[in-house]
Amino acid sequence: MNKLSATEEQLMGYIWDMKKAFMKDLMEAYPEPKPAPTTIATLLKRMTEKGAISYVLYGNSREYYPLFDKDSYYLAHVNDIVETYFDNSALKFASFFTKQSQLNKEQLEELKKIIDSEIKNKAT
Repeated sequence: MNKLSATEEQLMGYIWDMKKAFMKDLMEAYPEPKPAPTTIATLLKRMTEKGAISYVLYGNSREYYPLFDKDSYYLAHVNDIVETYFDNSALKFASFFTKQSQLNKEQLEELKKIIDSEIKNKAT
């Protein structure tokens, strides 16, 4: 799965949210100041070439849709980070993230609940 640029990821987020969208729908999704239509067209072309999206042609209009979901995309790139920087150890990554992030006590408690729930699910 190819890595998208930050601007491509932003556009992909709109496509994921809409599930399928025409160019005009995507233009409307952007806050002001909106990018030029040619900029969006270029991004869509690059994302199609990268295999992130495809489209159905209706006359001269293209309806774009994602070729993978958000979770799959982010999981693939987190796995790349874990492999590259943490010796392929999810435990090293989780330890680093927990100690180095700016999580407050409530967020750490919520993370603990998630971990406890996963432990319980794995036990059954």
